[in-house]
Amino acid sequence: MNIIKKVCLCIAVGAVLSTSVSAQKNFTIAEATNGLSGSLAVQGLKQGTWRPGTNTLYYVEKKEGVEAWYSIDFPDEDRDELLTLAKLNKQLGTEMKSFPLMTWLDEDHVYINDGKKIHLGTVADDEVKDWKVWFTLPEKAQNITIDEKRNIAYTIDNNLYLNTPAGKSLKVTDNSNKNIISGQAVHRNEFGIDRGIFLSPKGNYLAYYHMDQSMVNDYPIINWASDPATVENIKYPMAGGTSHQVLLKVYDPASGKTVTLKTGEGKDHYLVAVTWSPDEKHVYAGLLNREQNHLWLNKYDARTGAKLATLFEETSDKYVEPQHPLYFLPGSDNEFLWWSQKDGYMHLYLYNTNGEQLRQVTKGEWVVNEITGFNRKNSEVLITGTKESPLGKNAYAANWKNGELRRLDKAEGMHTVSANTAGTYLYDVHTSDKVPRKYSVREVKGAYTKALLVSEDPLKSYNRAEVRNVTLKASDGTPLYGKLVLPPNFDPGKKYPTVVYLYNGPHAQMIHNSYPASGNLWYEYMAQNGFIMFTIDGRGSSNRGLAFEQATFRKLGDVEMEDQLAGVTYLKSLPYVDAKRMGVHGWSYGGFMTTSLMLRHPGVFKAAVAGGPVMDWSMYEVMYTERYMDTPLENPEGYKNNNLYTKVKSLAGKLLLIHGASDDVVVWQHSVKFLKACVDENVQVDYFVYPGHPHNVRGKDRVHLMQKITDYFVENL
Repeated sequence: MNIIKKVCLCIAVGAVLSTSVSAQKNFTIAEATNGLSGSLAVQGLKQGTWRPGTNTLYYVEKKEGVEAWYSIDFPDEDRDELLTLAKLNKQLGTEMKSFPLMTWLDEDHVYINDGKKIHLGTVADDEVKDWKVWFTLPEKAQNITIDEKRNIAYTIDNNLYLNTPAGKSLKVTDNSNKNIISGQAVHRNEFGIDRGIFLSPKGNYLAYYHMDQSMVNDYPIINWASDPATVENIKYPMAGGTSHQVLLKVYDPASGKTVTLKTGEGKDHYLVAVTWSPDEKHVYAGLLNREQNHLWLNKYDARTGAKLATLFEETSDKYVEPQHPLYFLPGSDNEFLWWSQKDGYMHLYLYNTNGEQLRQVTKGEWVVNEITGFNRKNSEVLITGTKESPLGKNAYAANWKNGELRRLDKAEGMHTVSANTAGTYLYDVHTSDKVPRKYSVREVKGAYTKALLVSEDPLKSYNRAEVRNVTLKASDGTPLYGKLVLPPNFDPGKKYPTVVYLYNGPHAQMIHNSYPASGNLWYEYMAQNGFIMFTIDGRGSSNRGLAFEQATFRKLGDVEMEDQLAGVTYLKSLPYVDAKRMGVHGWSYGGFMTTSLMLRHPGVFKAAVAGGPVMDWSMYEVMYTERYMDTPLENPEGYKNNNLYTKVKSLAGKLLLIHGASDDVVVWQHSVKFLKACVDENVQVDYFVYPGHPHNVRGKDRVHLMQKITDYFVENL
């Protein structure tokens, strides 16, 4: 599963178990569950964006209850209020409760999508004026994609549409079969895929994914809200089974013609890293085999669809996982940056369009997280990465000609940055265990820095937990980072019940140097009420390099449990941890880990809560599972070892399973089949279902979920 898109890792909870023992407040259940995104959110600047082609930053800020859009120029620091929310509502005739997303179309225009209409406004003379309804969205329009040339592409159901700059509405596809889908993300959003529409740089063409999933098995999702209940069949390709087939097509609105890129006769492959050349002559795409161990980066003629060349190949004895498109250097049609883990860490390589690697731009035992801009004058790509610490994210400028690397910030922690068009200034949002938020603008080449706002701590009046950073060693000597969260009035002479929260799957990292230091208000809520909380990132999780992640290859659940049990050994060494009252909790991959620990290492934990758990990897989706496990036919022993249905007789302790009845990620059948196995073996477990909820339980019902999780640990620990 692509964890960044599918799995909510933050678990919050609550039942008020005791009153505060100090003048400060304890968290309520609502605050512990949703506080950081609601009443306890860090107040700061929103929508920080650079006006194209300028040194002017725009952002939304609320002052004295009034939300407004502001601008500030650099380096002279002239600041203006352009528009209040009340004035915007009056101009548009709307009743929006909060400032909508203001998206730059070009240097002089912004647009707003209110869900029904796209409004276009002109920015001039320190105000926004001349608003007009640019486009009225058809009912059911989705995947709305807009470019600076004023093309608007979108999908309705399984077809793709285009509204041209001249205002002409075109139906790009006419798929009568509902299982033929155009313009949507494919391969279940793996490989960094988050869209299916690719407008060309000059706005003259439209490339798009075209997926045939008619050959994939139907899977029923039950709608229990209707009487009688109804069935919605989705297409769900399980490991080892038949997957969907994908093509790349290019549409020319001038001629009305569509060509299909000749990506090969093989049907079982993935098309990734789709990129237009700046001159619009070519489309580049990675062709990854079903086994995911061989990638060909190919160049296609955008007019004819012909394959022109394979620029290069990447292979692995485990897997190759492309996650990014090509980044062409500014002003260049023939040199681009390519992301690769081929040296063991995610780094940037400079290639030309003949497929020649010109140089490795970044290197070392750390990973590049993002490309945030380019400074063409200085030949620098602006990035974020983990060079200082795998627990943080810092900003750097990397010279693509000589590989020189400069750090652009000074503070430890997490930096989220964006660059202006010229790459001369960075907007930096910084957080750490001691800094809720600090908003700054800094010059990329120079000492100039302007702090715009340092946010107050919204939790300062609360009875906070004590947080201790922990570093342990895996069996191979690899350092493992964790956090121990202790009650606010911690007494080392007492023994406390302890709960381990875990995830430990690919593409996820639990331990960061960020606010709050605990990482989660649920941990602090539990600590306020007499629990010790512990979490650690074991091998298999992200941001530590390829060897760290691939340690779990073909044996999901083995190495990860070994590392989690190293954490348990550490906890048992602490005189204030009651080893007889230990619990474990996780969701999705963490649910798989939780259940695995209870069955494969019975007796370690007295109680556990597993949410949305994978119970049998042969029932999980093709792209994710086969990357890490190969197919069930190729790796029968690996699938057998982590199949939890066969291990229910080993359960010792209390286990609560929770599942969303509309889960289309880890389908409900995983836990239902587990219940059947428990009945067959006369094993008792506890179970709860959230009707209508998919893989995550959100909104007001999330409070109910977290109440249930808390109560379970209170009752059993």
